[in-house]
Amino acid sequence: MNNNIQKALQKRILILDGAMGTMLQRYDFSEEDFRGERFKDYSTSVKGNNDLLSLTQPKAIAEVHAKYFEAGADIVETNTFSSTTIAMADYGMEDLVYELNFESAKIAKKVAQEFTAKEPHKPRFVAGAMGPTNKTASMSPDVNDPGFRAISFEQLRTAYKQQAEALLDGGADLLLVETIFDTLNAKAALFAIEEVKAEREIQVPIMVSGTITDASGRTLSGQTAEAFLISISHIPLLSVGFNCALGAKQLTPHLEIIANRTNIAVSAYPNAGLPNAFGEYDETPSQMASQITEYLDKQLVNIIGGCCGTTPEHIEAISKIAEKYQPRPLMLEPKTIV
Repeated sequence: MNNNIQKALQKRILILDGAMGTMLQRYDFSEEDFRGERFKDYSTSVKGNNDLLSLTQPKAIAEVHAKYFEAGADIVETNTFSSTTIAMADYGMEDLVYELNFESAKIAKKVAQEFTAKEPHKPRFVAGAMGPTNKTASMSPDVNDPGFRAISFEQLRTAYKQQAEALLDGGADLLLVETIFDTLNAKAALFAIEEVKAEREIQVPIMVSGTITDASGRTLSGQTAEAFLISISHIPLLSVGFNCALGAKQLTPHLEIIANRTNIAVSAYPNAGLPNAFGEYDETPSQMASQITEYLDKQLVNIIGGCCGTTPEHIEAISKIAEKYQPRPLMLEPKTIV
């Protein structure tokens, strides 16, 4: 499978799925739906814990994956953005972390295999989603105590290692460390993945995706796109890129920076524009696809998809445009970072 995705990247621009949360909102699940029979007497509210739906509403999760595959996606992300002991502590569900990751990967893998069987010429892949957690290792959450840290590197490493192991056990083909606002958090995830690879004597494709938080062109922890790239370049990666925070248009200059400074694949999955006053995303599939055409004209990306506010309709529009283009060339020799 590792070789399959490498071969696919050489042949075409791969399509990543769109937002899981946006799709789950369409189901309008109640507190009771989130709880299901298993957690009906749980002591605290769990509504909004989308990762839990892999256990209580697995059919819905499978349906979302299928819709994205039908729209043209080559890769879907597991429903595990917050499935670490760190993030699940908000719900007191740390003990469920292995099961959440394992079952989420298993659901996605089953759907991927069904689509691959129907279309062997277009193999489908599952990316184990590893979100940034809700804590930062580089910055203090207390303005009155700048030296304080809410989480340590070791705590992050331990949590990410458990997540990576469960995702791989469940059938994930690759691991996606995503929405990185603090590169130190990402380094902990990457260190954990390398540990798992060494212990199991396996190779695992790794995608890394940071997030530029504002018009300054920096991550929340203060790095520019180039600095972010350099910080993770010691790890063998399948791809590097950006997602979330910005729309396709605003993300373009930052993609140009990394595309011109790396020899590996570049990914992008922006939001459907910037959120409006109500926190909603108004950019239509055709509008977003039109903006992403600039990425393709400039040969900036090898993997393209959508983040917040995107739907199968967005992915279908992007897919139809992307299939008209050749993938960004993957160089044999690294570009010199200047």
